[in-house]
Amino acid sequence: MSLLDKFEALRRLQTALAEGTSVPAVATPMDEVHSAREATVKGRRLLLAGSNNYLGLTFDEACRAAAIDAIEKYGTGSTGSRMASGNYAGHRGLERALADAFGWPAGIVFSTGYQANLGTLSALAGVGDYLIVDADSHASIHDGCRLSAASTIRFRHNDPENLDRRLARLGPAAERALIVVEALYSTLGDRAPLTEIAEIKARHGAWLIVDEAHSFGLFGARGLGLCEELGLLDTVDFIVGTFSKSLGGVGGFCVSRHPQFDLLRMASRPYIFTASPAPAVIASTHQALRRVLAADDLRARLWRHANRLYAELERLGYRLGTNVPGPIAALVFETREAAVAHWQGLLDSGIYTNLMVPPATPSGLSVVRISLSAAHTDEDVKRILQCLEALARRGDGVSAAHGGYTSSLV
Repeated sequence: MSLLDKFEALRRLQTALAEGTSVPAVATPMDEVHSAREATVKGRRLLLAGSNNYLGLTFDEACRAAAIDAIEKYGTGSTGSRMASGNYAGHRGLERALADAFGWPAGIVFSTGYQANLGTLSALAGVGDYLIVDADSHASIHDGCRLSAASTIRFRHNDPENLDRRLARLGPAAERALIVVEALYSTLGDRAPLTEIAEIKARHGAWLIVDEAHSFGLFGARGLGLCEELGLLDTVDFIVGTFSKSLGGVGGFCVSRHPQFDLLRMASRPYIFTASPAPAVIASTHQALRRVLAADDLRARLWRHANRLYAELERLGYRLGTNVPGPIAALVFETREAAVAHWQGLLDSGIYTNLMVPPATPSGLSVVRISLSAAHTDEDVKRILQCLEALARRGDGVSAAHGGYTSSLV
C-alpha cells in the first residue's frame, strides 16, 4: 500500500473528464491572457466567462502603473513575514484604507484570500469556543475550523431556522459562538439570508463573520459588499474579503469593528509564518480599492449584464443555482456527462467557463459556472446566450417546452 494510492479515485475522475473535453477542464492552461475578457488556450483565442475578474481591473491602467512603480521602488518581493522584514509601508497603508472604507478601527492583510479565512478563524476561536458554520462554506472556512481548537457545528445551507436551533442548544455558551457564512456562495451564486442571520446572532449574543469574497466591489453604495447593501455594518463583527476577485490581484483581508482585533496578528499562525504579499500586488490592490469605492459605472455595467443573462437563461429553461441575478450564473446538471457536454459546447464556440463536479460541489451536483465581468461587452453577453440557446436546442441536459426550453432536471 502506497501513500499515493489514496489518489486513485482522483486519477479516474481526471481521466473521465479528459475523455469528454478537448482541453483540460480542470486547471485549463491559459497560454496567454490578452485582456480582462480574452485569453489564448491551445492556440485559440477565447472569451473569458469563467474568471472572477468581476470589475475587469486586472488590466486597469492605473493599477498596472501602480504595480510597475512599486517594483521600481521596492523590488519584486518582500522576502519576509509581516512579523519580520516584510512589513512595508504599503501593507500598513492598505490595511488602514480597508478599515477606513468600512469605518472600522482594525484591518489585517493576508497573503491570500484562503489564508484570510484560515488565519482569522483559527486564531479567533479556541478551546471552549464554537464555530457555527454554513455547511456549503468554502474550503478555506472549513480548513480554518479544523486548524482552530474550537468545536465546529454545521448548520444547513442558508437555513436560518436550523442555525437558530443550533445556537439555542448552546444556551449561555452561545456568547462564545462565532457564526461563519459567505455573503455570496461561489458555486451556485446564491446569497446568504444575512438579515435573518444577523437577527439570530443578536438574539443569542453570538458573533458573526461574513466572507464577502464574491460580493465585495459589487454590492452596496460604495461596493463594500452585501452587508453594506443590507445595512448590517453595525451588526456584523468581522468581514473577510479577497483581492483576487473584484480587486484584480491576489491576497486577502479581514476587517473588524472591534479595536482588539489587531492583536489577532500576534496569534494567527497562517499570518505569522508566511511571506507578506509582494509590493507590486499591494500597490495595484490599493489603487484598485480606490477605483472600487467609486466604481458606480463598472457596477452598473456588471448588473446590466447579470440581469440580462438571468432573464434569458430563465426563458431558455436552464436550471440555475439561484433565480436571483448576480455575477455568477450556475447551470446545474444532475449528471457529470451533461455538464461536461455543455462545458465543451461552450468551449467549441470560443467561450471559456468553469466546469465544477463532485466532490468539489455541494449536494453532488455538476455545474457549469458563468462568471460575468464589467469588462464584457453587450455583444459578449449576446454571444454567450446564443451559444446556450443552441445547446438547449441540441438537448444537452435541457428539453423543449412552453415556447422556449425547460430543463429536464427541474
